[in-house]
Amino acid sequence: MTARLDYCWRFCATGMAFVVFGVCGMLFSVVVFPLAWVWPHRASRQFAVTSVIHWFFRALVAVLQRVGVMELEVSGMRALRADGPAIVVANHPTYLDVMVLLSLTPHACCVVKNAHWSNPCFWGIVRSAEYVSNADPAELVEAGAKQLAAGYTMIIFPEGSRSPAPNRLHAFSRGFAHMALKAGAPIVPVLMDCDPPAFTKQMRWYDVPARAFRIRVNVLEPLGVDQLAAHDTPPALAARSVTSAVEAHITQHLFDYGFFKTGN
Repeated sequence: MTARLDYCWRFCATGMAFVVFGVCGMLFSVVVFPLAWVWPHRASRQFAVTSVIHWFFRALVAVLQRVGVMELEVSGMRALRADGPAIVVANHPTYLDVMVLLSLTPHACCVVKNAHWSNPCFWGIVRSAEYVSNADPAELVEAGAKQLAAGYTMIIFPEGSRSPAPNRLHAFSRGFAHMALKAGAPIVPVLMDCDPPAFTKQMRWYDVPARAFRIRVNVLEPLGVDQLAAHDTPPALAARSVTSAVEAHITQHLFDYGFFKTGN
């Protein structure tokens, strides 16, 4: 009986969290977005908007933990808050990965799906925060390099979508590698895991697990692009080398840290 009540409570709390997120997203679009665009100074406007987003997601994560829906375990967070811009490259097991990383990273910019520019819950957020669309690869690299030059951390999920299954990743796209090579920014690999699985590609929001899910975030040491590609390598080959190296690095550590299970 107690387990059933606990499940019902988490089901209702999860639904309410999605409602709050959607309502806040739409309010952001119709209230904050117009106010942001009349702000006279673009740099301070973006700084203020990314601060609001960071603190909103910190509060939402705290509430989800407080009501018993999720647990959060983070190691190596220092690298997410180090001085200087960096490119955070993470695997993408759940729908909540973006929320968690934004809650941990002050003044971050994301690469997001082009569809979010017309989503009623996201369009104001992605525009006023000047997030980067993945619609055009060349523009993605240019826009990302500009954000890095402005001092923002870029958060990128190079799989492009949530991971297809446990112990499997989509092949990494090369946009982050071109961006790192262009800007000379370090790459911060991040491992993410959710146990039991929740909000995966195969699940709906109402597929609430039998117990509170734990999201684990393990931030690895930054990698310099000079470690991953020779200086005299043509840009296309250098990007391919960086992408392959980072994908192999993340995959190996997912097994090493037990996020992926051998033999499954």
